[in-house]
Amino acid sequence: MTQASYIMESEDEALRLDLKTNPDALKRQVLWAGLEKGMRVADLGCGPGKTSFYLNRIVQPGGSVLAVDISPQRIAYAKDHYETAGLHFVQQDIRQPMDHLGRFDFIWMRFVLEHYRTNGAAMVANAAKILKPNGILCLADLDHNCLNHHGLSRQLESAIAGIMEALKSHKNFDPYAGRKLYAYLYDLGFREIRVAVEAHHLLYGELGDEDTFNWRKKIDIAARHAGYAFPEYTDGITGFQKDSATFFDDPRRFTYTPIIVCRGRKPDTPVDAACPESPMMSAR
Repeated sequence: MTQASYIMESEDEALRLDLKTNPDALKRQVLWAGLEKGMRVADLGCGPGKTSFYLNRIVQPGGSVLAVDISPQRIAYAKDHYETAGLHFVQQDIRQPMDHLGRFDFIWMRFVLEHYRTNGAAMVANAAKILKPNGILCLADLDHNCLNHHGLSRQLESAIAGIMEALKSHKNFDPYAGRKLYAYLYDLGFREIRVAVEAHHLLYGELGDEDTFNWRKKIDIAARHAGYAFPEYTDGITGFQKDSATFFDDPRRFTYTPIIVCRGRKPDTPVDAACPESPMMSAR
């Protein structure tokens, strides 16, 4: 997937990503994963930089964050809004070699692998190359993304399923990325693997402004980029947009998406992919 084929690309995408980033959830996840003061961190797929900014806060004093993204728009936004002491942004395709970036104590990849359905394992292996021995790699992604709703009309349910299939086939999108994270680390022989699952989207009752903005953008941009024909509606995508807006405006609506966070520690020396000392443990 090239940067130009990013399914949510629009002039408002940096703002959407910025608004939906929850610093409290981020802090809870990275501290659970083992992030500590003084660490050198790589934030791979950093987007508009808000996540990187809070990672940098956590590792101070003495730490640093190098944030990397393929998009020149995201990096420009990040530099304008978030670059500060200890935090630097670099434009790079993280599928390519990254040895020139140095070695890191902690690598964070969140909401990246869902955009690379056929490349996930290779991307994680590439990231692991720049992790120090005993360093921590933490992966976080959604599972069953945008597919868990109650209260959909029959047409809307069919259309959402059709959009997701089109995105899988034509845009390399993976709505089930989260469930694969443990296997990626296990197959690389990582130690001390742990997994946590919690709700990322949990929508019921009246929607706030940020959730309304986020979901309406999802509906509009992803639907347009999917290339789906919307046979469920006589007026095509316009009918889909009206139906989805009615659904999300209804306080009876219920929507949720789980986020799966998986962390592991890189072994001192390379080991076989089948590593019996890498059990999955539930988060406490």
